[in-house]
Amino acid sequence: MIRTDALGLLPVRTAVPALRRALDGHGTAVLCAPPGTGKTTLVPLALAGLTGEGPVRRVVVAEPRRIAARAAARRMAWLLGERTGERVGFTVRGERVAGPDTVVEVVTTGVLLQRLQRDQELAGVDAVIIDECHERHLDADTVAAFLLDVRAALRPDLRLVAASATTDAEGWARLLGDAPVIEARGVSHPVEVVWAPPPAPVRPPHGMRVDPALLSHVASVVRRALAERDGDVLCFLPGVGEIGRVAGQLAGVGADVLQVHGRAPAAVQDAVLAGSPEGRRVVLATSVAESSLTVPGVRTVVDSGLAREPRTDHARGLSALTTVRASQAAGRQRAGRAGREAPGTVYRCWDQAEDGRLARFPAPEIRVADLTAFALQAACWGAPDASGLALLDAPPEGAMAAAHEVLAAVGAVDPDGRVTERGVRMSRLGLHPRLARALLDGAAEVGGRRAAEVVALLSEEPPRSYGDDLAAALRTARRGQDAYAGRWRQEVRRLSSALKGDGGSGGRPVPDDAAVGLVAALAFPERVARARGGGAFLMASGTGAEPGEGSGLRGAPWLAVAVADRPAHAASARVRLAAVIDEDTALLAAGPLRFAGEEVRWDGRDVVARRVERLGAVELAARPLKQPDPALVRDALVAGLRQEGPGLLRWSRDAGQLRERLAFLRRVRGEPWPDVSDGALLADPGAWLEPELSRARRRSDLAAIDAGQALRRLLPWATGEAVRLDELAPERIEVPSGSRIRVEYGGDQPVLAVKLQELFGLQETPEVAGVPVLVHLLSPAGRPAAVTADLASFWRDGYKAVRAELRGRYPKHPWPEDPATVEATRFTKARLKRD
Repeated sequence: MIRTDALGLLPVRTAVPALRRALDGHGTAVLCAPPGTGKTTLVPLALAGLTGEGPVRRVVVAEPRRIAARAAARRMAWLLGERTGERVGFTVRGERVAGPDTVVEVVTTGVLLQRLQRDQELAGVDAVIIDECHERHLDADTVAAFLLDVRAALRPDLRLVAASATTDAEGWARLLGDAPVIEARGVSHPVEVVWAPPPAPVRPPHGMRVDPALLSHVASVVRRALAERDGDVLCFLPGVGEIGRVAGQLAGVGADVLQVHGRAPAAVQDAVLAGSPEGRRVVLATSVAESSLTVPGVRTVVDSGLAREPRTDHARGLSALTTVRASQAAGRQRAGRAGREAPGTVYRCWDQAEDGRLARFPAPEIRVADLTAFALQAACWGAPDASGLALLDAPPEGAMAAAHEVLAAVGAVDPDGRVTERGVRMSRLGLHPRLARALLDGAAEVGGRRAAEVVALLSEEPPRSYGDDLAAALRTARRGQDAYAGRWRQEVRRLSSALKGDGGSGGRPVPDDAAVGLVAALAFPERVARARGGGAFLMASGTGAEPGEGSGLRGAPWLAVAVADRPAHAASARVRLAAVIDEDTALLAAGPLRFAGEEVRWDGRDVVARRVERLGAVELAARPLKQPDPALVRDALVAGLRQEGPGLLRWSRDAGQLRERLAFLRRVRGEPWPDVSDGALLADPGAWLEPELSRARRRSDLAAIDAGQALRRLLPWATGEAVRLDELAPERIEVPSGSRIRVEYGGDQPVLAVKLQELFGLQETPEVAGVPVLVHLLSPAGRPAAVTADLASFWRDGYKAVRAELRGRYPKHPWPEDPATVEATRFTKARLKRD
């Protein structure tokens, strides 16, 4: 029997008529409804005609998480007075509860992607609801793009709803063709904000690490909330590990402590969502409880202020979840959970001043995540570069390029980026392409069952208690009775079934440990790593790696690194999960990274020429090369010049001044005078360093090249302007005393440094290329006495003071009252009398 009383209490019911009209007229709509209003449960039932209004239609609801999909289906079935699997069912990876009478099916976005790839028309489906689209998960963005393609080309009758828990719906409305936005008002009770920062500074999160001091503080705030407020407490933490540690610190709090996350057993999830008629509860949850789930009985929220988001370091081939500060939007969502049923309180474990500095919204996954799986989905869809897909955010070019490199390496796409038959097969396994490659190729080497066992371990990282040795973790999972082992066995069955008929049931009779290492290496070939002493390793990607202190992996000759991250300021990645392998396994798994041939390079000191064999960055063998290819030597020398600069050449004083003269003429005259900056000279070194550069073999040969002679090759000989170099920018200027004084061109203005007496009688300031020189007037001892760019003005206004200061110090030199009427000299008065 339909529970009409419960349906009538859901606030979203008032928005259903407008939603129906929008879909009837436009075919698409954006539904904005706060958590708890019934958008996930009432709306699908209403659109499917199961609440007594309208024709019966088949509706698919796409949820971002398995736990949310199961919970939504169970709730809808309860509202209909049925069991799950009758008119309401669900499908998640490895589990399907649905039957021939199922009208509303809740699926994860990943499952819907797989279904679209197999059946683009979604035959028999009348409407699709993409729930929690504001969270901007990559699968949800991809599903929306594919569905819009389907509507445009195949199924204009397919109805599409983007359901969001926030009112930031403009982007989605534009994406859905200026779709109507339907808003439902929730029943909102006031929520008091209590700022509860730690008493002492804590270290900011990095990678997966959270300062234990912060977790201890969060536990203390939960105890405070229990003492100060009534009702259940919902505490938000970034991940499973943090939930476990806080739970351990809440022993004896006088309340049931429950843990909610994607890995929690179904019985625990059901208990949390059902509420408790007796006693108080503390629910420790990840962000899954922000909007995907409704936890009854909550009056208080404790917010750690942290969340987990995917990040990828393409340069080092490392990708993982990382701990970040939760956004302001997430903070609002979390706080709202305290005001669902009555006035509530949120304790925020950070300072109020920090709140304004938080990001407004979480980063869309497409901007920060590994895009390899997305790129394969796009290629299978017929859009290899994703440029034709309707996406709120375009994928970053660098991330897509890295993704295509991986796909090409595993044989999923051809050189033009088009999907191969193998790529289609990989896309249908419901795995990351790396793991799909490991499953298919590993099955041929070690047998389908063992390949499936290892890939199942890699697809969901084992608990820390399983250790960092992948082979040991496999043995633990085989005999384990915990929740993880149960999920692992289920995934092994799914993968083994997927391999049937694929020719992957045989394999070589190798020991388990060797099989584990091979499959892991097939998944992450650029992470095979060779020991380099002291427990340190070098991965084929070029990144250093190091297992933790006391790890049994530290003595291995080779590792296949499955999980690693890089702590702040660390020189190497930290190995979290790896398998011991030998060199043959490394070469088999990472064969495309193998290189054998001549290597001529600049090593920071000189040219090194060797015949080498490498596996990526790992050097396997090397011997000196006596007669390297001259072209490779030249390239290495050019690389050295670009690293260290033109200073590798021989620069005499005249050569340095020639460069300064040319730079001056370039600045004041422009073309055809050459650009002699470092960047310009090194952009085309052959233009001025040949033929000496091609004859050079080592650093010392570069040091023998006369830079001044080489620079003269850049003079504008073809235009005839080169002959004017000494006229326009003379090396020296003759002054009235007869001396030829060097002009310095290194500053903003040419400088002539000359003894004051040698300019007696000179009224006009000398010029070069029409630019007055800056005259540095020196004492008889060569020390600075005055600086002027206007000699006439100096004789008139400045000379008198200089004369008064210097005549007593240098009485042997002439100091006439009127220097304009005296002949210039470089001699003393006595010498002048003798002459």
